[in-house]
Amino acid sequence: MSQSQKHPPEHVAAVDLGSNSFHMVVAKLRAGELIIVDRLREMVRLGAGLNAQRHLTQDAQQRALSCLERFGQRLRDMPPGSVRAVGTNALRAARNAGQFLVEAEKALGHPIDIISGIEEARLIYEGVAQSLATDGKRRLVMDIGGGSTEYIVGVDKVPLRKESLRMGCVSMGLAYFSDGKITNKRFKHAVIAARQELEPFEYALRKGCWDEAVGASGTLRAIRKILVDRGWSKDGITADGLNQLVNTLLALGQVDKSGFPDLNPDRYPIFASGVAILYATFKALDMQHMQVSDGALREGLLYDLLGRIYHDDIRSRTVAALAARYHVDLQHVSCIQETLKSFLRQVPSVGAIDRETAEQWLNWAATLHEIGLDIAHSQYHKHSAYIIENADLPGFSRQDQVLLATLVRVHRRKFQLKLFKELTPPWNQAAKPLAVLLRLAIVLNRSRHGNPLPNIKLGLGDSRVDLRFPKQWLENQPLTAADLEQEAGNLGAAEIELTYL
Repeated sequence: MSQSQKHPPEHVAAVDLGSNSFHMVVAKLRAGELIIVDRLREMVRLGAGLNAQRHLTQDAQQRALSCLERFGQRLRDMPPGSVRAVGTNALRAARNAGQFLVEAEKALGHPIDIISGIEEARLIYEGVAQSLATDGKRRLVMDIGGGSTEYIVGVDKVPLRKESLRMGCVSMGLAYFSDGKITNKRFKHAVIAARQELEPFEYALRKGCWDEAVGASGTLRAIRKILVDRGWSKDGITADGLNQLVNTLLALGQVDKSGFPDLNPDRYPIFASGVAILYATFKALDMQHMQVSDGALREGLLYDLLGRIYHDDIRSRTVAALAARYHVDLQHVSCIQETLKSFLRQVPSVGAIDRETAEQWLNWAATLHEIGLDIAHSQYHKHSAYIIENADLPGFSRQDQVLLATLVRVHRRKFQLKLFKELTPPWNQAAKPLAVLLRLAIVLNRSRHGNPLPNIKLGLGDSRVDLRFPKQWLENQPLTAADLEQEAGNLGAAEIELTYL
């Protein structure tokens, strides 16, 4: 669902379902600018609730749902399209994430997207970039999460390289400091494990590729606070100050109130692992200093949402870039999109999906439906769908990519109804009629002659679609008539009746 530029919401919100803690930020929208009015944070430790089979335990799910119910009370009156909620590494890894999301969305009252690590990195950079000067400097941004750590190199507001590594303060803590004890051996092994994760990217991320380093997470803000408060660093995080912190951790052997009275107790179980990841990064990348930003994933979500509200959706730029990469015939795409536009003018809405949103998704599917031709002509619709579902597509969530891939996958040949059942609501109902419209628009433009089609009357029902052409037009277009006859058979096999005259 989308908010019209003419009627933007008064408030917008972002919710981050992290592997360690859940965050919510609410902002007032004033003349296109964001003014933060509310922040909430709860330590949920969702990542610690993944069992050996990579299922979220009932206890972890209940902690998460209780938190989301409280967040949901704050967001209850906010309209659709004004809240962006995302799940990160723990939900990426959980095999029962789909089942959990059904209850989670009920508790929150808004959709929740699962985003890839690369998309998380992009959003983190966007949040950090908003809080820093536009000065042309090349920056390395680092964010230590509960289940993953992101590294992004960019200039001003443009990310140039994005990496997401599967190491985080929760997962690393469970692996090396599960009982809270910190020894030289354990810390050394944790640092080596982090450096192993970094090793393939070390050369590309080493100093010389960037001018300054910026940290962006609760863990890094906590480390900076301790270093500054104790006089180990005057500003930000320094290599010398970090060495002093590591020596203190090893001398104390644990993190508790007696040794770290200035640290939030929620951070005791994950602090040593966060320090180990940061220490490994400083060593691997020959880093001497890191400043710390208040901007992070939540702020990036808000600005990304702002772009969608004001029709500057990065997903459209992503689709255009992918089309260029795979040499899409844009003239043919334009003809299909014009037919779809004509169809949608005759369809007020598709279930819970408004016309504007339906047109957006159909235009994207029309643009990308033939990208698989660059791989092979045979079964190209399957190749197209595979690329869309598995590529890193900036702006798209995992659910977004599955939806777009499904529309493209069923645009020809067999109409597989089972694929729609696997989509998240409301798309599990709405995608089927949209896919029918896409199929018909492609069939009617199959000749690629570029000439405009006549005025076609459309009737669309749950299990039938009716097309009415001007008198004698079909008689003069025998190939189109033959194509429609074949399509009637394809749809009929899926118990959808196509009639045309």
